[in-house]
Amino acid sequence: MPVIDLHQAPRPPRRRLWERAACWYYRSPTINVGQSPGAAYGLSYERAIPVSNNVTFMTSPQYFLTSESVTEGHPDKICDQVSDAILDALIAQDPDARVACECAVTTGLVLVMGEITTDAYADINQIVREVVCDIGYTRAKFGFDCDTCGVITSIKEQSADIALGVDRALEAKTGEMTDMEIESIGAGDQGMMIGFACNETPELMPMSIMLAHKLCRRLANVRKDGTLPYLRPDGKSQVTVEYAHGKPKRVDTVVVSTQHSPDVSQEKIRADIIDRVIKYVVPNGMLDDRTRIYVNPTGRFVTGGPLGDAGLTGRKIIVDTYGGVARHGGGAFSGKDPTKVDRSAAYMARYIAKNIVAAGLADRFELQVSYAIGVARPLSLAVETYGTGKVADEKILELIKKHFDMRPAAIIRDLDLRRPIYRQVAAYGHFGRDDLDVTWECTDKAAILRKEAGLE
Repeated sequence: MPVIDLHQAPRPPRRRLWERAACWYYRSPTINVGQSPGAAYGLSYERAIPVSNNVTFMTSPQYFLTSESVTEGHPDKICDQVSDAILDALIAQDPDARVACECAVTTGLVLVMGEITTDAYADINQIVREVVCDIGYTRAKFGFDCDTCGVITSIKEQSADIALGVDRALEAKTGEMTDMEIESIGAGDQGMMIGFACNETPELMPMSIMLAHKLCRRLANVRKDGTLPYLRPDGKSQVTVEYAHGKPKRVDTVVVSTQHSPDVSQEKIRADIIDRVIKYVVPNGMLDDRTRIYVNPTGRFVTGGPLGDAGLTGRKIIVDTYGGVARHGGGAFSGKDPTKVDRSAAYMARYIAKNIVAAGLADRFELQVSYAIGVARPLSLAVETYGTGKVADEKILELIKKHFDMRPAAIIRDLDLRRPIYRQVAAYGHFGRDDLDVTWECTDKAAILRKEAGLE
């Protein structure tokens, strides 16, 4: 292969930047460069060669994907859990509560704000303190204390203009709704939502995000059960997986950053995290002598939680979904009742995608759906099989339209979303949660989809 001077390589067209950026991240032992064209966009790579745009994720012999997760004690995740705990408390009493609850945290302070319309009552101050305590911020020396932090609330009713789009037919609060009633309940906002699934893990999720979540959950477990008592609630993980022809080949890099007490050495933290967390989580054979492991790369992580950084609801939307492997519509989930399609339609899109992959119609599948406020039926549906489809895309769309009702009221009905089920998914991902009883992770449609696709 001839040596190519990447400094002289043409700048990729702006409209194809996302595609070219992915192609530049193709490593080769044959060429070493000091700087790639990606450096102009704030990107840097050790080794790179330009790759034809015809090379895709499924055909590339070497491709790297990275995802991150955060622990339940991360400031943004504190906020997500508070918002969803308040939603659960209200929806348990009033299934038709209209909730858009936001939270912000900083040193010694929790601010709860938003728009809530309901006949139910929730002791927000108490809910906040219970969530913060459950997470583990129980002593002032951790930088945040559930008993002494201030709690400020600023709540008002939902805008009457927004309510217009979803109020009709909500008098049918019990029993079966007619199709006309379902049709009359529009989406609570405009927007596009994404559903994704792939067959590289048992959960039908990307391996990088599942490993990142499991690392963070393991950090919480060894902290709470006393295995590593010097750990504190804040923490993050990041996993880079190397793929070959669309299949996970090995774990290339693991990054774990965990808050800790000041009297423990970096050497002990690194040894414990590798032995008790990383090797516990990453499957046998995926770590090798080339895997790079970084534990607390700065050398110290004592100041964490809201003392170290302010937090805000909805600021970890990639962590909540597919770890950057799939597209994202931009809407956050936590604190929103199911009339908000940002949440309910994203859950339905995941349900559809998971059933498509479970049925064997595609190995890798992404669905986009879009809505207009006050309009019940989706404006558009788009599917992407990444070249892995076993039947035509048109057939998949036909089956989706036949077997899945994507009108907002039908989504709420079919996925049984008017229940207090949301705080449990506010940390460690909303998808791939086979450990929980959440309807959007069911694959009950797979058999009929496979049969009607003619794959039996």
